[in-house]
Amino acid sequence: MDRLVLDPTGRDRDAETAELHARGPATPVDILGVKAWAVADPDLLEELLKDPRVSKDPHRHWAGFPEVVSAWPLALWVNVRSMFTAYGADHRRLRRLVGTAFTARRINALAGRVEELTDALLDELAATPPGAPVDLRERLAYPLPIRVIAQLLGLPGELVDRFRAHVDGAFDTTLTTEESEANAVAFYGMLGELIAAKRREPGDDLTSALIDACDGAAGSEAGRDDAGSAEAGSGEAGLSEQELLDTLLLVVSAGYETTVNLIDNGIADLLTHPDQLALVRGGKAGWDDVVEEALRRDAPVAHLPLRYAVEDIALPGGVTVRRGEAILASYAAAGRHPSRHQDGDAFDVTRVDKDHLAFGHGVHFCLGAPLARLEGRTALSRLFERFPDLVLAPGADLRPVESLISNGHRTLPVLLHGPRP
Repeated sequence: MDRLVLDPTGRDRDAETAELHARGPATPVDILGVKAWAVADPDLLEELLKDPRVSKDPHRHWAGFPEVVSAWPLALWVNVRSMFTAYGADHRRLRRLVGTAFTARRINALAGRVEELTDALLDELAATPPGAPVDLRERLAYPLPIRVIAQLLGLPGELVDRFRAHVDGAFDTTLTTEESEANAVAFYGMLGELIAAKRREPGDDLTSALIDACDGAAGSEAGRDDAGSAEAGSGEAGLSEQELLDTLLLVVSAGYETTVNLIDNGIADLLTHPDQLALVRGGKAGWDDVVEEALRRDAPVAHLPLRYAVEDIALPGGVTVRRGEAILASYAAAGRHPSRHQDGDAFDVTRVDKDHLAFGHGVHFCLGAPLARLEGRTALSRLFERFPDLVLAPGADLRPVESLISNGHRTLPVLLHGPRP
């Protein structure tokens, strides 16, 4: 089978999804020059995401890693040292450290703050002159998640906008290798500023807690003799300095961009399907239904690089993924796959089975999923309650963001007070 070249601009995601469906459970693809097996069948993808023969650690399990890391525009996605790319005991150690910030108790405690932030943004929108269009991606979908993450991490206000620019750069798959490298260097520079600031003045936030885990581990290492020291990757508690940097990078990026797209897509889905909005307003479906259907139909992450075969893995249809080969989770295509969802392209808030893999599956299931759902539900419900006549702006062009990873719109222009239907 010829290799499908994935479009880095994401300009025709629907056609790409249809092609992935037509090619079977797994198909060879080209990701900016890197070869991988894209898996779009949700049943197969679910199995692989929990299969111990599939790793996320390229340093140990990707045969192509050495030549890729120095020349691939997406090198940042595979070269980090965090739970995102960890395997086995390393992953359990890192996930345990971060997981304390995403317990049900902590998320529930954030609900009031999320409502306050949402209402403040809606108050700002209410000051828009009558008839003037508003970009809701820029004015609501972007600022709400970044302000929530800023509070969670204790980000100083002067760093928030700069972090956003570099997260956007990490998801922009049209950048050259040189542009991506420059963005990564600047991103790490700002993370270093944050760590230095928190070391000087710790706070009640995730950044300070992770610094404690790092500095405590360093102190323990310094106090051991050679016979008692642990090598990196042993699974022992604590963080290295690089793991600290990369864990913060992960929390900022994953906790921000995916929620931006969830809110963006949820608004766009309702405005382009007014019959579904009417069902919600009529009590036939709830806001949780909207969130889950938006996640299923328009997964915030279309393709997530990468996983790797620890050993040869036989797949349906006579396909074998060889040891050391890369695997790409194609979440957007999996969410609409006809094997699991009849008429999967349709947006239907009353759909009984809204099952999806938008937050992953297995040991790497997204820790921030409850927080993303909370933000999405809060933003959508309060937006449509505050502005009941909300409509897309005339001539609105809902073009996709330029990314094969991020699945949202460049802009989302609306009129806050359109004509009543």
